[in-house]
Amino acid sequence: MAVTRILTTGTAPNRGENARRNWYRFSRNPLSIIGLTMVILILILAVAAPIIAPHPPSAGKFLNFSMASRAPSAENWCGTDVFGRDILTRVLYGFRFSLMMVVVVLSLVVPVGVFFGLLAGYYRSTWIDTGIMRITDIFVSIPPLVLALAICAVLTPGVFNAMVAVSLMWWPWYTRMVYGVASSLRGEFFVQAAELTGAGKWHILFKEILPNCLSSILTKMSLDAGWVILIGASLSFVGLGAQAPTPDLGSMVAEGSKYLPDQWWISVFPAFGIMLVVLAFNLLGDGIRDMFGTERG
Repeated sequence: MAVTRILTTGTAPNRGENARRNWYRFSRNPLSIIGLTMVILILILAVAAPIIAPHPPSAGKFLNFSMASRAPSAENWCGTDVFGRDILTRVLYGFRFSLMMVVVVLSLVVPVGVFFGLLAGYYRSTWIDTGIMRITDIFVSIPPLVLALAICAVLTPGVFNAMVAVSLMWWPWYTRMVYGVASSLRGEFFVQAAELTGAGKWHILFKEILPNCLSSILTKMSLDAGWVILIGASLSFVGLGAQAPTPDLGSMVAEGSKYLPDQWWISVFPAFGIMLVVLAFNLLGDGIRDMFGTERG
């Protein structure tokens, strides 16, 4: 009975201990905590933008030429643009579109890339491996931004098509990463044991191999979030992303660049917003990478 009690009660504390150990590894780097705090703060600002924005009408079709091109002041902390719209309000709403792009793009590319990577890695040296990886190599051989620009140029410019373009260029990187991990795991004893016990192929892929890929997938997702925002802003900057009057950070920088250096605030504050979001996700991603990297080491 004593042995049974120890085995029964030992699982939950171990899970809690692993969680505490992971948090300790993550929190050892102060920059990781700063990144996590920044991401949480940006999420709060984006969600609460309709409530905390000082001039909500500025986020839509709004004109007030009597307030146009005003420098930062107590009334408009980040100034106004040439149409009289409050820059701070539009930056807060711009966070929403940036985060929406991250969620949509990663929700599309991660399942697709991981699925193909698992298939190619497990069925290595077969026609499945050859077909998937050759298609992946074709996509990877094209510079990502060039591919996204080409897709957006063919399609009608807009937020949805920008997300489609970024998704089409991003999935091969997850396929290549998962392919490498799955290839190394397919010969491990726990996979061979599952095969000997008669486990199905899908069970082996998603119950045995996939859980061992999660640390790499989560790390790459956190690091890729900043890149997705940056690529999306680049598409908007050249006019192939979100269209006016949508308060997108990239298009705001593009519009403000016409009035530099006299009306610097029109483009500087949206650019600063892009920098903050990308920096926050990069710091968070570095912390997650160090946490799982230490565990693997």
